[in-house]
Amino acid sequence: MGSFYRCLVYFLGGGDYVSCPHFPGCLQAKCQVYSLAVVFFLWDQPHYRNGTFQQDMVKNLRNVAVPGTGLALSYFCHFKWTAYYFLFVLYPLAALFSALYHAPRTGRTLSACFHEQLLTPQDWFSFWRMNCRLASYHSLLMGDQAKGYALEDKWLFLLQASSRGIPVSPWIDLPRLVVKDKNEEGGMGIKFYKNAVAGGDWIIQEALDNADCIARLLPPNPPLSTLRVITASTYGVPTAEGRLQSGPPGDQHVRSLSCVFRAGRAGAATDHSSILFDVDLQTGTLLKGTTNAHWYQLGPTKAFSTPWTSSHTLTHHPDCGVKITGETIPDIIKIRQLVEEAHKELIPDVPLAGWDVALTTKGTLLLEVNLSCNFFRGTFDVPGYVVMLDAYFSKLDGMMKERNRAKKFKKL
Repeated sequence: MGSFYRCLVYFLGGGDYVSCPHFPGCLQAKCQVYSLAVVFFLWDQPHYRNGTFQQDMVKNLRNVAVPGTGLALSYFCHFKWTAYYFLFVLYPLAALFSALYHAPRTGRTLSACFHEQLLTPQDWFSFWRMNCRLASYHSLLMGDQAKGYALEDKWLFLLQASSRGIPVSPWIDLPRLVVKDKNEEGGMGIKFYKNAVAGGDWIIQEALDNADCIARLLPPNPPLSTLRVITASTYGVPTAEGRLQSGPPGDQHVRSLSCVFRAGRAGAATDHSSILFDVDLQTGTLLKGTTNAHWYQLGPTKAFSTPWTSSHTLTHHPDCGVKITGETIPDIIKIRQLVEEAHKELIPDVPLAGWDVALTTKGTLLLEVNLSCNFFRGTFDVPGYVVMLDAYFSKLDGMMKERNRAKKFKKL
């Protein structure tokens, strides 16, 4: 506990990342604490997609709560003092409650569980927020040297990918679209949409259908159910080259880290409501499934009714009883080649990317790319990932220190 606070204060005070004296034997703990301290440097800095980093946190955490609390985490992101309070008081308390829950269920000591949750958390939320902090930090300091962040714009992504011959979801090439209710009158029940092809805000596309190999695993009336594949690029940090161990295909600069099949629920509009089945990157075999829905339960009543955890125990789709575990995603190697090539061609300057891959009746297509990406509880090479984080944080911390020195020099 004391090491956590000493390291945190060291980084908040401007301590150098490379020469940090804390956690010499635990690289992940060093990365974790450093990334938490970086939040306050990024706080009012421009963000590549949402005004400032603070505004991005408010927007993206407004529907997320630590399980069993019902309180949206965005409440702690409106002011710096509430964020500090959360980090110094509530974060360690949450780690303690997590340890009290897990220790008797896993046979591990309370101390071991507490230190893991505090310093080397393995939950999907902690990895997601780590990825967000890295993307925000990297895009800010690299500036025009990392133009790939512009492809978070879904329309720009479709245009750029299509121009490179990368298969993406097709769009309708009409300047405007009108949609009418068949029974309304008097000018009511009518909507006009200006297409992105004509400078509008809407990407107008045909709805896609799941390929037979996917549809047979799903209940009636499912959404388009996609794969989330995470890729990592070490083009910006050669010292981490070759440390991401996912095996062929691809070069040593861009590697696939994880793959998850999001098996959509019956009647859902999108696969954000889904069961998350881990996928073996070498064989395409579907492993056991789980959810992250317990992190999205808001309101006071949810504090008492929400389970704290969700394990990888599901083998069948709960809406139709079809067994999914043991089935195979076809052509997983080709899917990996597709996303790795897309990362290399479109955004080699971006460390991490989450690709939404759809296996449809029109073929295998990329829907979009997410640069503050979520592993969706997929398994991946954590040690290799941490080595990559360390390389990026070492580089970015040096750039930040140089930037601060330049600012001080200009004031003289």
